[in-house]
Amino acid sequence: MDQSRQHFHLHVGQRNIKTGIAATLVALLYFIVDKNPTFACIGAIFGVGRDMGDSRLNGGNRFFGTVIGGFLGMGLFRLYICFFPDGRYHFLLLVLLFIGVVILIVASQLFRWPGAVQPGGVVLCIILFNTPVETYISYSVNRMIDTGIGVLVALLINWLLPKERVEKWLLATHLKRVKADKT
Repeated sequence: MDQSRQHFHLHVGQRNIKTGIAATLVALLYFIVDKNPTFACIGAIFGVGRDMGDSRLNGGNRFFGTVIGGFLGMGLFRLYICFFPDGRYHFLLLVLLFIGVVILIVASQLFRWPGAVQPGGVVLCIILFNTPVETYISYSVNRMIDTGIGVLVALLINWLLPKERVEKWLLATHLKRVKADKT
């Protein structure tokens, strides 16, 4: 057995707990309003980091990427349906994708969010290749709002449950379990 496998062990730590809380809280909120929580949960999962600074970076990447990709996708898809109102696939989509990716990267650099490129690219591709003509605007706006809500919840959880507080709780829980096992 190689050395890396010998020292491998499963670990449930503070970030695991906070990520689970954030995603579950978002899903609960969306359950209450009878709305699909998928993209808000993704925003929450991306938004939880090891500390508040990491959360702002991860959540910001996800949120700003979604916003940039969403607006780019709406604009480029609008241009596309001017030429092909039924939204059928045409070579022009490839040209618009290329232009969109280049603009996305430049915009991400301009706003100093280089980590926004990947999530922005996902949203851009979904809008261009997988969104019906009738719903591309509502889809884009909903993705931006849902992602924003998920990221905000992740930031709130990381603010309410800083690493030190969660580690203290996990240690106390572990010690209670060890005491219970000894009796």
